[in-house]
Amino acid sequence: MIMMLHRQEDLMVRLTKIALIGSLSLLASSAWSQTNVGADHYGGLPWSVAAPQGAEWTLSCGFTPVTLEMRIYDRKHWANRLNRTGRGPQRGRLPGDNGNCTLTKTNGSGAVAIALVKDGVAKSAATLHREKPVTVNVF
Repeated sequence: MIMMLHRQEDLMVRLTKIALIGSLSLLASSAWSQTNVGADHYGGLPWSVAAPQGAEWTLSCGFTPVTLEMRIYDRKHWANRLNRTGRGPQRGRLPGDNGNCTLTKTNGSGAVAIALVKDGVAKSAATLHREKPVTVNVF
């Protein structure tokens, strides 16, 4: 009985070590896969929010990790998310060539819509309701 418990403990220790090594290698690979965009923070995919009747909205975009040069003393600022709030139409760019954006209507009348453009092809989605956010993926 004691021998059996000892084997189970050894197995748990081994599995914990394997899980820890796997987690560390996954973290290291994602850190090495970051794209350095330098000072060109918004040179990637264009996004556009349409809200013709002036509705208020929130936009949350995720993308593969990038490092940005924010200022002379912060040249390796890490980012993988862009969050915006607004009213009416607004445009911008993500820092990379991929991403997914979720648009949520927060107040006002009329529909809100989001579009992402990659290689000249636009993907878009729209909603009229606050309870139904819409998502567009471009990877």
